[in-house]
Amino acid sequence: MLDALKQYVSRYVALSNEEFAFLADKLVIRNFEKKQQLVKAGEVETCLNFIVKGLARKYFYKGKTEVITQIAREGEMISSSASFLSGIASPYIVEALEPATVFSISRQHLEKLYEASPRIERIGRLVITHLFLQKEEWEHECIRMDTRERFLRFVENNPDLLQRVPQKYLASYLNMKPETFSRLKRTPQRTPRVSGPNRTK
Repeated sequence: MLDALKQYVSRYVALSNEEFAFLADKLVIRNFEKKQQLVKAGEVETCLNFIVKGLARKYFYKGKTEVITQIAREGEMISSSASFLSGIASPYIVEALEPATVFSISRQHLEKLYEASPRIERIGRLVITHLFLQKEEWEHECIRMDTRERFLRFVENNPDLLQRVPQKYLASYLNMKPETFSRLKRTPQRTPRVSGPNRTK
């Protein structure tokens, strides 16, 4: 399982074996059943989570409607980041969509890693920067693309999620009605080529 995490962090900074072992020592392996929540709305997010196996979603309630802002798979991070960084209560719920195994690290342990290793601190800074840029790119796409373009863009870059995630959740994530998603899914259409990240945000 550590190989997946090592591959992830190596995208940003190559750690020595000793540095990676120091990082791994601060991680906790957590397992969640399908629909089990990693963090509840109103709680303070205490961990950053790296998904080793499974899927998770992040969402909040607008009235009685669930609004999904992130769907994460193996090799990706998911947390209520603002709550983790600020210590304020989370407006989001993070929930497993499949039985999930995650590596989690607490704020306290993360700070100890930063103090002990400038290279690990740099990884943390680069990961947070990358997540911020992903979020901003997604928000930009939601504004400049129409419903069909958002759908086709998502299908092109995330074909596996069409089989793994309930359609109503994908529709929420793409900010469209479930019936619109169903109609677009049934209609063969040419996928436009659009530059930008090729993962979910």
